[in-house]
Amino acid sequence: MSSSSLNIAVAQINCVVGDLSGNAQRILAAAATAHEAGADLLVTPELSLSGYPAEDLLLRPDYYAAADRELRALARALPAIAVVVGHPLAVADTRYNAASVLMGGEVRHTYRKMRLPNYEVFDEERYFDAGEDACVFVLNDVRVGLNICADVWESGAAEAARAAGAEILVAINASPYHMSKLQRRHEVLRERVADTRIPVVYCNLVGGQDELVFDGGSFALSAGGALRFQAPSFEERIDVVEMRDGDILPAVIASPTSLEQDVWSALVMGVRDYLGKNGFPGALIGLSGGIDSALTLCVAVEALGPERVRAVMMPSPYTAQMSLDDSRLLVQRLGVRYDEIPIQPAMQAFETLLAPHFQGLPADATEENLQARIRGMLLMALSNKTGAIVLTTGNKSEMAVGYATLYGDMAGGFAVIKDLFKTLVYRLSRWCNRNGELIPDNIITRPPSAELKPDQTDQDTLPPYEVLDAIIEAYMERDESPREIIEQGYAEADVRRVVGMLKRNEYKRRQAPIGVRVTRRGFGKDWRYPITARYQDEY
Repeated sequence: MSSSSLNIAVAQINCVVGDLSGNAQRILAAAATAHEAGADLLVTPELSLSGYPAEDLLLRPDYYAAADRELRALARALPAIAVVVGHPLAVADTRYNAASVLMGGEVRHTYRKMRLPNYEVFDEERYFDAGEDACVFVLNDVRVGLNICADVWESGAAEAARAAGAEILVAINASPYHMSKLQRRHEVLRERVADTRIPVVYCNLVGGQDELVFDGGSFALSAGGALRFQAPSFEERIDVVEMRDGDILPAVIASPTSLEQDVWSALVMGVRDYLGKNGFPGALIGLSGGIDSALTLCVAVEALGPERVRAVMMPSPYTAQMSLDDSRLLVQRLGVRYDEIPIQPAMQAFETLLAPHFQGLPADATEENLQARIRGMLLMALSNKTGAIVLTTGNKSEMAVGYATLYGDMAGGFAVIKDLFKTLVYRLSRWCNRNGELIPDNIITRPPSAELKPDQTDQDTLPPYEVLDAIIEAYMERDESPREIIEQGYAEADVRRVVGMLKRNEYKRRQAPIGVRVTRRGFGKDWRYPITARYQDEY
């Protein structure tokens, strides 16, 4: 092993898909900061020049040409520091997820990603060809090997770098967040360290991109697998770690955070970046007096500030006074604009219009859904007039079983808590109140209700949320069969009912707005079930 010292700056930065020049400026600014801090090498995330995931932009030949021009211009503009930049690369008819080393005004070395993930939210085989060769470059007499994200999630690529002489492995990543993901990354990288016996520096992307949130959480492991550096999650930063005498020296290690803190941070970052990167001036939220809209409002205020958030309460004759009182108290505490628009006049107008067509038919869910659609129409009208985006308030439990109304409470542009089970909504709401009551206690403790008819509660037609969420998680996230779920002790009637509702409501979910993904499998990029299907589960 070399006795030389190498200072490595880890740039945990928030890149924007398609903003080639803007991302180049972010990398250039990071390089200036790293150079001033005495770093020899700056490491940026996977596809830092183009953003991740660029999806079908990566099918356009002009996109690769533009990225190549920007990469070479960036190389000429950098200060006297080596920089690893992730970028898309086209060579004749092949396309690669690449990382290049920029030094001395030139592109000196280029590595092509070997392992192309095609699972969960990833579909890189659609866009890229796999590389075959290791890449090792020398800096300060230290031999540095490059890997890209999925390369380190299985054996092969890291060992190839070691076999080519690497004394340290640098892994650049765009690894999206889901609960407990950081611990899993540590486990996987320790496996690579055990295989190679060389230290590793792991640099991860941070920021929101549509439904994905990248949490950063960059870190470094010693040659023995000890954690020597850990960046905080969900924030942009540049840290410098030092390799000396063949290993990483101890550096800053961020304090562990709770699951609630991580989920909260993911939601806040997802909302802030979705609105910010798409240019929305603010957000509209329909309050109901219930826990879902209360939590959504709290997230929005944290992400955007109270001045950019507007809450609208649209009471019907079935809205309890408690719901009005709690909503007024919540918005007062948060300091947001609040309006009340009673919907009874609209309900009466629709009833009059539809009366001849509904004659002789009993009242049912049609009239309930009409209330939700009136509210959705009002919110969308305010959105059209102001330019603010409507944030919907449905949770994962509701989306699974269809307890959401098309063109009603599903109307909007971004679904903040779409991937939170109802039980997690309660858990996160209590966490919000850890330093004093923000969400009124009544909202958390009262039985949940859509308030679309007298004395209605969710549990009139659903199993308890603890049971409902457990069945959904087993079937949807772990792909367990109904028979396996029943064998775990859940009532067959509940399992049949929940699975049946989940399958029947796929057509609704296809029309829902995207929302922040925080679980291992959300209703979005990693859930692609057919709407039309006749497969019968085994019971």
